[in-house]
Amino acid sequence: MSRTSFFRVMWSNNEGQDIAEYAVMLAVILVIVVGTIRLIGGNANNVFSSVASSIGQ
Repeated sequence: MSRTSFFRVMWSNNEGQDIAEYAVMLAVILVIVVGTIRLIGGNANNVFSSVASSIGQ
């Protein structure tokens, strides 16, 4: 099988493409969610600590 016919067959074969696209989408969403939770989690901890120290005074 020549290289061009191999790529032609691979290009026309769409069976596994949907699963790969969903996997990439899921990975991107997970990275965004985890990053946001880590960012908000750190800031929320600082805010709650600041409020708690203000109330204690």
